[in-house]
Amino acid sequence: MRCTELFTGFLRESGFDVVVSDSLDIYADRDRMKGAHLLVQCWSSGVLGEEQAAGLLAAVSSGTGFAGWHGGVLATFEQAYDYHYMVGGQFVCHPGGFVDYDVSVVPGRADSPIMAGIERFSIHSEQYFCHVDPGNEVLATTTFTGAHDAPETAGVVMPVVWTRRHGRGGVFVSTLGHYPEDLELPPVRAMTERGLLWAAAPG
Repeated sequence: MRCTELFTGFLRESGFDVVVSDSLDIYADRDRMKGAHLLVQCWSSGVLGEEQAAGLLAAVSSGTGFAGWHGGVLATFEQAYDYHYMVGGQFVCHPGGFVDYDVSVVPGRADSPIMAGIERFSIHSEQYFCHVDPGNEVLATTTFTGAHDAPETAGVVMPVVWTRRHGRGGVFVSTLGHYPEDLELPPVRAMTERGLLWAAAPG
């Protein structure tokens, strides 16, 4: 909840009428979904029911934006394959747990609306190793070193932030954000806020 609260004020200031739900049943509420411009999910683990999944996917396909970070979008709904197709990735592991690592902006993306003014930065958090869709528009990456008893990861360049389209909807995903302190880092907060706005009205 603390992570979610970091952005509710920003969204209200940006003109959104914010509704916070502690139930996935909101995805199955056709009236709620029909009027939504943006869905920001922060829901780790759990099961996405058939009607919930259908409502969520239909809303995004019809143009509702979807956004989120870290385990709240990537380490959840393990068997919901259509959901992970929409998101463009799924969490696999984070060798070493909490480690120091660098995040680099992809060349050519530094002037994008989401990444403008953001440069390479370091963070101490979980370095997510994910299975990702090659069709994602990757904005930032991290390079694994093979440390932490995971030599097979040496040299792997892993997406950290990406966008994609699902039907008419924009999808923004960041692997950063285990703790509120991660999201409060200036570059992380900036790209997350911009990503939320992009998903609501993808250019």
